[in-house]
Amino acid sequence: MEAKQSREPGGWLFGAVVLDARSPGEFAGGAVPGAVSFPLFDDQERAEVGTLYKQSGQERAVERGLEVVGPKLAGFVERARGLREEGRELAVYCARGGMRSGSVAWLLETAGVPVVKVEGGYKAYRRWVVRELAEGPWALQVVGGMTGTGKTEVVHALARRGAATLDLEGLARHLGSAFGNLERAVQPTSEAFGNACHRVLHGFAPGERVWVEDESRRIGAVHLPEELHGRMRCAPMWELERTDEERIAHLVAVYGEAPAGRLVAAFERIRPKLGGADTARAVEAVRAGDHAAAAAIGLRYYDKLYRHTQTRAARPAVHPVDARGKTAEEVAALLCGGG
Repeated sequence: MEAKQSREPGGWLFGAVVLDARSPGEFAGGAVPGAVSFPLFDDQERAEVGTLYKQSGQERAVERGLEVVGPKLAGFVERARGLREEGRELAVYCARGGMRSGSVAWLLETAGVPVVKVEGGYKAYRRWVVRELAEGPWALQVVGGMTGTGKTEVVHALARRGAATLDLEGLARHLGSAFGNLERAVQPTSEAFGNACHRVLHGFAPGERVWVEDESRRIGAVHLPEELHGRMRCAPMWELERTDEERIAHLVAVYGEAPAGRLVAAFERIRPKLGGADTARAVEAVRAGDHAAAAAIGLRYYDKLYRHTQTRAARPAVHPVDARGKTAEEVAALLCGGG
């Protein structure tokens, strides 16, 4: 059951209608961005067939697999036909480019539905992603600065000006600190996040400057791909400078409408570093509605952390950017004009 057409993972995947023949659980852990879950087996069926393979051998596992899949065949074909789009190839992959994607490809081709099987499957796709994150031809430009300098807003303003940007916090669904997910948005897996980062970067021209916000290795529960984080540490940084008053006002604007209970819980999460006395004062300020006082206390912790991080991992080039009194749009124009 081998597909007539097969191809190694590459940029062509992002222009295709991609079917993921793995189980729903595998798909949830990470997939080709934009792929459609098209499981040959559900999670329970996959576990059953896999156990049979280990205990009774391939022949018995294949027999059971055919028993499970048989009633689904017509539905597979009908669904695949419905997913086809004019001018776009149809592609299918499984974990390693083996029996599951091969079986789906054979079925669809037998039914007259042209399909390309991804050689090596999702494993090969991931190797391609990791390699490109490490070696891809993008000139990263890091927007840095202390907490409250408006780095995220500047990256968004750069995007509005048509600059190439990688919005890490947007892709991670987290603002990157103990206060970064007060709305409790569900974050992607680290693998899915890495795939999404690669998809965005792959869309930029070789050598193009790509603006990205300075981040630590983790954004909430999501870990940055080590390859990408390493390149960011070696990239030039444009360090925004604002007054303490501006930074406090910015934090109040961003977090001031959050429920007091969640702000208190965020301060409690940094208690070991902030200290018991400062944490108590910050919590009291939050409960009194004095968000500016609470923000000022929080900045003492984050400023210390920022200085420690910059000292521990020195960058090859740091360019100060006087953002005092400037809007995000004005700072973006400054970066685009004098970067």
